[in-house]
Amino acid sequence: MFSNAEIGIDLGTANILVYTKNKGIVLNEPSVVAIDVRTNQVVAVGAEAKEMVGKTPRNIVPIRPLKDGVIADYDITAQMLKEILKKVSKKVGISMRKPTVVVCTPSGSTSVERRAIHNAVKSFGAKEVHLIEEPIAAAIGADLPVEEPIANVIVDIGGGTSEVAIISFGGVVSCHSVRVGGDKMDEEIIQYVKKHFNILIGERTAENIKMEIGYALIDHVEELMDVRGRDLLTGLPKVITITSKQVQQAIRESLESILDTIHITLESCPPELSGDIVDHGITLTGGGALIKGMQEWISNEIYVPVHLAPNPLESVAIGTGRSLKMIHKLQKALK
Repeated sequence: MFSNAEIGIDLGTANILVYTKNKGIVLNEPSVVAIDVRTNQVVAVGAEAKEMVGKTPRNIVPIRPLKDGVIADYDITAQMLKEILKKVSKKVGISMRKPTVVVCTPSGSTSVERRAIHNAVKSFGAKEVHLIEEPIAAAIGADLPVEEPIANVIVDIGGGTSEVAIISFGGVVSCHSVRVGGDKMDEEIIQYVKKHFNILIGERTAENIKMEIGYALIDHVEELMDVRGRDLLTGLPKVITITSKQVQQAIRESLESILDTIHITLESCPPELSGDIVDHGITLTGGGALIKGMQEWISNEIYVPVHLAPNPLESVAIGTGRSLKMIHKLQKALK
């Protein structure tokens, strides 16, 4: 038992990951809280709460307190963090009294949003709270040499936001973010199915469609998937077959927004660093990087090598944890 634990938290829109210095990633669960609206008590957090989405009685409401990578509901986020830390203490068997915490924030977040994250983490008894920009955390977690004077380009496609950053000397040289990510793609799939099939599907079904047969804008052998939903005309359950080409069409707008953001960031890169990008290429991370054909499509569009981070889903959390060692250097670079 040691009283001053050091932990890194990736407070993501879709998932919350916790990294400890000695054990690596100890928790990876959905950022969902189920609340009993009559008593305002937390009923479940993480995976259990996500299982409840779309299946609960009226008094229990599953809530995602983070939107676009920032806190939308402060009180519920604070409660979720407390419950998450209790889970971590049980799992790791260490006392979480007054931990030193590093939390990542989207680079496009405002000072008010950052303060909300800082206060929410502080409210569960953290001794020190450090904030690190998400692209830097993702780059550290993807094993990029962020402290060296070369251009490290990171494209982090998360649940709520996608961020593109050029990092050199431990700081962000150029960065652009767009509030488009996995959630937006799920919503586009729901709307496409509703419009073309007159069927209503839930968020979890849309997410499964995206993961199973979602493709970036490349040519591919068409895949099929049976989908269950509610017929809007009869109100009865119905099964339809959707193709990967249709899913590709549904998420086209989101994918193009992400590509535009990459273009804008590369256009604002200092000329001295542009040569490095041609040599070293860009690195994809975040859950959206796992969409089939993403690497190939982006490489075809921007004519530089595109690499996939070793653990795209965990890069930000790993980088957040590793940054505990270099936090003071990074703090200076970020000022």
